[in-house]
Order: sequence, then structure tokens, then C-alpha cells
Amino acid sequence: MKKTVMVFVAFAMVAASAQAEVSVNVNVGIPAPRVIVSTPPTVHFDVAPLFIAPSRLGFYVGVDTPYDIVFASDFYYLYYGNSWHRSTHHNGPWVEVPYRELPPGIRKHRIEQIRSYRDREYRVYRHDRDNYRGRNFRPGNERKHEMKEERRRDKEEWKEDRRRDKEERKEEKRDRKQHGHDRD
Repeated sequence: MKKTVMVFVAFAMVAASAQAEVSVNVNVGIPAPRVIVSTPPTVHFDVAPLFIAPSRLGFYVGVDTPYDIVFASDFYYLYYGNSWHRSTHHNGPWVEVPYRELPPGIRKHRIEQIRSYRDREYRVYRHDRDNYRGRNFRPGNERKHEMKEERRRDKEEWKEDRRRDKEERKEEKRDRKQHGHDRD
């Protein structure tokens, strides 16, 4: 009888542990959250890149480089690894920037558009470099004051464009209301 009871107790313990394993196995199938750690790019230019300003963009774009780099709002922005990075110098250090924190001029264009406008403007620049009428610069201290003035003028133009756009939208809204087309 003692043997039977011991076998029964051993069987019950095995069954209990088997049940515990089943509940653990059920949880194994749940995927763990995926963590992505982004490291800053180690992009370094041996020679400061040439920047040109395609009129359709409103900011400077680096040309003849293997990287997508732009200069806007006193910062260099690098498109690298499907994300934007920012630095105060064209050689970094780079810090990742959320899309919503990019300057409006950059956010307004997809990277493919930026590349397209850059390439078109660079062909014009290369074709007639000595008589090129567009804006361009290569980073360095010698043009710091000129660049600051250009950025100030660009900012004023951008503000004026925004003000004009806002006025036009208000006017359109008033016209729609007056003609009964506004159903909001």
C-alpha cells in the first residue's frame, strides 16, 4: 500500500510539474519588444563640401559628395540611414533629429525631391561655373558674415511668403463663405 501511495504521489508531482511547464510554454510564443538603438553616423569630409542653393528648395544642398547633406537654419543636416541628423559643423558630431523638428523648408520636400533639385542645379553649376548666378558656398570662416546675412534675408523672405500664404488662405475662406460653398 505504501508503494502505491508513493507512486501515486510521484505521479501527481510529475503531473503538476507538467501543468506548470505548459503554462510557461504558452508565454514563450509572445514576441519580446524590439529595441532599435541608433548610433550617430561617423561621416567625415576630407574637404569641406560645396553647397549650392536651388531656388525651388530655399536652402543649401551639398554637391559632389556621397552623402545627402544640407545647410539650413544655421545647422548642417545629414540624411543617413533613413533618418535626419543635425550638427553645427559639416563634419559632425551628428545627433539624430526627429522629422517634426526639421526646419519647415526641409520637411516640405521628400529626400527624392531634394536630390532631384540638387542634381539639376549642380548640372547648371558645372556647365557654367565661372558665370553661375546662383548662390553657393564652401564652409569656412571667410564667408561667415555673408552667409549670416544671406540666411537673415532668406528668413525674412520665408516669413513674407508665409504671411502672404496665410492672407491668401483667409481670403479664399472668406470668398467660400460669401458664396455659400463653405459647409463646415
